[in-house]
Amino acid sequence: MKFSHEWIEKNPWLLIALVTVVVSVGGLVEIVPLFFQKTTTEPVAGLKPYSPLRLAGRDIYVREGCYNCHSQMVRPFRAETERYGHYSVAGEFVYDRPFQWGSKRTGPDLARVGGRYSDEWHRTHLNNPRDVVPESNMPNYPWLAKTKLDPAEIVPKMRALKRLGDPYTEEEIKAAPATLVDKTEEDALIAYLQGMGTLIKTRN
Repeated sequence: MKFSHEWIEKNPWLLIALVTVVVSVGGLVEIVPLFFQKTTTEPVAGLKPYSPLRLAGRDIYVREGCYNCHSQMVRPFRAETERYGHYSVAGEFVYDRPFQWGSKRTGPDLARVGGRYSDEWHRTHLNNPRDVVPESNMPNYPWLAKTKLDPAEIVPKMRALKRLGDPYTEEEIKAAPATLVDKTEEDALIAYLQGMGTLIKTRN
């Protein structure tokens, strides 16, 4: 029997098998080397796992779907670096699970928002964004200021991340609930935002 491209296309199961093999090999060739490159697996200088308050804030960020309108990835293009700051590098996101890279920008990119505004600005913005950005179409989040964090929830989260490789110590995990007492979800979210992208400074 003649082995030709036409013969393969007429045998759907063979075609499926060959396509699966080709896609698998191609994917492995692209993905596997990334696990052995230091620039993608080692944290940038000064990067530490999220503090309990910032970790709680990150979960709120994900829960409220902030990633649907805000990316956290400054691409290495002049138009983006001039507006947002230094382009994003993989080493900044070693402790992010899941990472927040993407290109969806109904709102501005937040990769370098840390320290750009005061805590009070963020409180006003979360309560009613139009008080500080009149043209904003971002929804209000007034309940964040009224909802207290549950300190007991942080321990299992930190233990799970430790199993995944985050270098939390047992002392840090045991002490974590005390740092969240009387803190609101708004406090946590602001703490998360204020730490974004602060390790790599904007180029002058």
